[in-house]
Amino acid sequence: MGQGSGEKGTTTAISSSSAASNMRPNTPTAIATANKGKEIAQYNADAGLMAEYENSGVSGKSFNYARSVVHAPQSVPEEQITAYLARMQRGGLIQPFGCMLAIEEPTFRIISYSENCFDMLGLDSLVSQFESKQENGLIGIDARTLFTQPSGASLSKAVASREISLLNPIWVYSRTTKKPFYAILHGIDVGIVIDLEPAKSGDPALSLAGAVQSQKLAVRAISRLQSLPGGDIGALCDTVVEDVQKLTGYDRVMVYKFHEDGHGEVVSEIRRSDLEPYLGLHYPATDIPQAARFLFKQNRVRIICDCNANPVKIIQSEELKQPLVLVNSTLRSPHGCHIQYMANMGTIASLAMAVIINSNDSTKLWGLVVCHHTSPRYVPFTLRYACEFLMQAFGLQLHMELQLASQLAEKRILRTQTLLCDMLLRDAPFGIVTQSPSIRDLVKCDGAALYYGGTCWLLGVTPTESQVKDIAEWLLRNHGDSTGLSTDSLADAGYPGAALLGDAVCGMATARITLKDFLFWFRSHTAEEIKWGGAKHHPEDKDDSGRMHPRSSFKAFLEVVKSRSLPWEVSEINAIHSLQIIIRDSFQEMEDSGFKTVNSQKSDDTDMQGMDELSSVACEMIKLIETATVPIFGVDSAGIINGWNEKIAELIGLQAKEAMGKSLVDEVVNEDSREAIGNLLSRALQGEEDKNIELKLRNFGIPKQNNDVYIVANSCTSRDYANNIVGVCFVGQDITREKVTMDKFIRLQGDYKAIIQSLNPLIPPIFASDENACCSEWNAAMEKLTGWTRDEVIGKMLPGEIFGGFCRLKGQDSLTKFMITLYRGISGQDVEKFPLEFFDRKGKFVEVLLTANKRTDAVGSVLGCFCFLQIVVPDLQQALEICRKEDREGFSKLKELAYIRQEMKNPLNGIRFTHKLLENTAISENQKQFLDASDACERQIMMIIEDDLGSIEEGSTLELKMEEFRLGNVLDAIVSQVMILLREKNLQLFHEIPEEIKSLDLYGDYIRLQLVLSDFLLNIVRYAPASDGWVEIKISPGLKLIQDSSEFIRLQFRMSHPGEGLPTALIQDMLEAGKQWTSQEGLGLNLSRKLLSRMNGQVKYVREQSRCYFLVDIEFKTSKERQRGGAGADS
Repeated sequence: MGQGSGEKGTTTAISSSSAASNMRPNTPTAIATANKGKEIAQYNADAGLMAEYENSGVSGKSFNYARSVVHAPQSVPEEQITAYLARMQRGGLIQPFGCMLAIEEPTFRIISYSENCFDMLGLDSLVSQFESKQENGLIGIDARTLFTQPSGASLSKAVASREISLLNPIWVYSRTTKKPFYAILHGIDVGIVIDLEPAKSGDPALSLAGAVQSQKLAVRAISRLQSLPGGDIGALCDTVVEDVQKLTGYDRVMVYKFHEDGHGEVVSEIRRSDLEPYLGLHYPATDIPQAARFLFKQNRVRIICDCNANPVKIIQSEELKQPLVLVNSTLRSPHGCHIQYMANMGTIASLAMAVIINSNDSTKLWGLVVCHHTSPRYVPFTLRYACEFLMQAFGLQLHMELQLASQLAEKRILRTQTLLCDMLLRDAPFGIVTQSPSIRDLVKCDGAALYYGGTCWLLGVTPTESQVKDIAEWLLRNHGDSTGLSTDSLADAGYPGAALLGDAVCGMATARITLKDFLFWFRSHTAEEIKWGGAKHHPEDKDDSGRMHPRSSFKAFLEVVKSRSLPWEVSEINAIHSLQIIIRDSFQEMEDSGFKTVNSQKSDDTDMQGMDELSSVACEMIKLIETATVPIFGVDSAGIINGWNEKIAELIGLQAKEAMGKSLVDEVVNEDSREAIGNLLSRALQGEEDKNIELKLRNFGIPKQNNDVYIVANSCTSRDYANNIVGVCFVGQDITREKVTMDKFIRLQGDYKAIIQSLNPLIPPIFASDENACCSEWNAAMEKLTGWTRDEVIGKMLPGEIFGGFCRLKGQDSLTKFMITLYRGISGQDVEKFPLEFFDRKGKFVEVLLTANKRTDAVGSVLGCFCFLQIVVPDLQQALEICRKEDREGFSKLKELAYIRQEMKNPLNGIRFTHKLLENTAISENQKQFLDASDACERQIMMIIEDDLGSIEEGSTLELKMEEFRLGNVLDAIVSQVMILLREKNLQLFHEIPEEIKSLDLYGDYIRLQLVLSDFLLNIVRYAPASDGWVEIKISPGLKLIQDSSEFIRLQFRMSHPGEGLPTALIQDMLEAGKQWTSQEGLGLNLSRKLLSRMNGQVKYVREQSRCYFLVDIEFKTSKERQRGGAGADS
């Protein structure tokens, strides 16, 4: 609709790309290009409709709205578009509720003015002073002379400021009548425009108080928005219309949403009970033209006080080459067609506010909040500014909700894709259409189909089987070079049989899976999805379709989308494309069964490299944590401390070895904070990370006057390779000194000037706000931090003038968030650790955490708020960033290793199958021995792949696989793993293993025994001296024991080499009880020791003068079970 937009109309360009959109993934660049094309088509339609409307007035012909919208031109001459944009932006008319001046910088010479300036400013008595009035009116006069001297000074100061708009409105008085005005300034190409709106009160202090009160009301509304549970955009919109209605008092308040194809929809509404409902109304894209949408992005609040009032003409200097730009003017007059539309629907006054969200590093007009009134209504600029403030907060909250909705939709799509892929593996390719979920569940559609091998599988509302075949043949003939096609209108796409399909099938998305086979998704007519209670004909409307009215807009929209479905969204196209790639690969694998094996064999080569890189990442991470100058600690999923660096140990006097194993909540955190920290841990273990959380910890060191330690920390979840949350890491900053100082300051009841003006480095940066958001204090630390002196800032507005003007912020969103925080403090709500970022006087970027506490008088009335700034230590930021980076890299490596572990299984199974075939052939005894050793090594690899490192670490949860084995076979497998390295280093291998030991038949987990012994032997070989070196293996049997009718034997394995032996750090890694190591070899030895311990064995490393060796003691059962008689004889 055109409410508040400035004009009316619609277009067939609802989906200009619908004819044949190739199925490719949508990149930001591709999306931007497509949107640009739609905008250009829309501009053409808008310009054509504008011309037709204006020509109807000249020619005397009636303007048939619905017919013109449906038959809007696809293209118009360039000069017609230029004229259309000029008419929208340079209309030369303003509304009569205010007057306007345009001045030249810096002389204040008037270059343009509205005709009503004389009446509004009471300038008739000054006519004699303007000698050139009869010829040029006010042109050339110094604008400051029209106002009182203080008012002129205020205007001069505003014009000289860095950002004019941040100081709006300026309170000025007419020189002759002394009447007050809001002066709203903005810059244009030829100077500065000053919009003047009459103010009711003559006291600027009262006006300022009113502005602050409006902001407080807006903050209260914002608090309501932020307190809503997430995941319900409808509730968010409903809350916003209620709050805007309370703030402004309009008869009707609506939320308009702009869809991707440009058309609009009323998604929320609150109205006077006797008014017709517009909720659910859809209207064509040209109802709010592209030019009007551009204006809304520039000037986000648009008021029309009385659509029946005669507009006021603008007079301008002859030296100006074109009409004045009125894009940002608060007084800009609406276009005639919009005025007519408002009159037809019984609306006299309106207020429209833009809802802007961030999208791909740019801003996007998501929709509008529009207010209607059935009688003239003026809302003061200060209240409109508060509404704009509310809209900015609404946009931020809406953006978060849209991101959440997008993530949930993506998760749903990924879950469906995963299930479909699983079906492909088990029942390719028919499971995706014969089981649930099916391809129909992937995206929103009315029906789906699989066309494969000349046969059709149909789901839901679809064409007939013969029609699907016909569509497939049409695609091959006309779009044979594309991988798919999406359209919201098969008729517009050129399909000859579209008329036979009717409204049941209008839109289609296809994905080509082989040269001649396709997947299809179908959508019905748009009207099936759209309901509006006000759509029926009204008896008083003699010509619904011809008049500009919501009902005719709705009818025109339905006519425009005739034979069209709802357009396919970007995320849906991407989901279809992703499934297409998976299915095409599945077909390729069926045609070439060797495909996966080849890739899997390649993954074997990267296994050790991936492990090396992961180990390196882990080592660097540990070094970073240990040497960090900020406190870092971690807990497992049970809240037990498992990480504790030197800084946190220093702060609270608790060393790492004492902290490990303690409960963070019950034993380390101060009891005042236990509930809060418990909730924090609970959220973190569910994936919700928090920032700038204040922790109050016990002090275990020397007792002090203040025995508590305060830190502010960020929580980061720790995840395993499968992305499961296994713990929480905290990276913090010590704030004990600042906290103590701030607490003392807040409690101070008397004179605080000594603290404010103190140069003591313990005093943090502090500023204060009065009840009107003006700066009332600015201490020495603030001067040092910002570069702006106390005298320069006292009395100035904190939001906009100081933070936004002097201390430049990053953008409008930053200013909005700061305003919300400040006004909460002024309203009596304490704010903790709000992150504030700004640029100081020299342009240096500053990051701080802001805490706001209310200021009260003796009787408890709020006077404003104190704001304490805590400078964010760079080490903390750097540590956080490095932690995140290392976490991302580590997670990436873990994912890669998880993939390798999975994909190694198939080639290993293939090798084992080959060995089984060889065993059944005629081979020699030596060849059989080689096969047995190879088979044992393969089993060892498979065990490594399937083992859970966590269970090895815990020990008690690891299940051993007990089976019979011959010790000689294990020894052959162990030796085979080091033979290549022995030959490379030219080492001799000696072994003293009696034949009766080799032939022992034992019972136990021989694969893990093989893993442990091969790891020890490999390190012995690795660190044996290369020149004249040797390695020796010796096994000594111990006594046999009988327990519970079973026979056990204790064996001792000695693996020796000459020289200095293994590095001390490596042995320390092996013996380390925790989860820290300095190298990959150390990790392997540590895990091997833990495995051995789980098998009731033990290992030690002995250094002698001429040799060093591992000594491994372990006990095995010699048989599964013995007869009781035999057992008694042996005993």
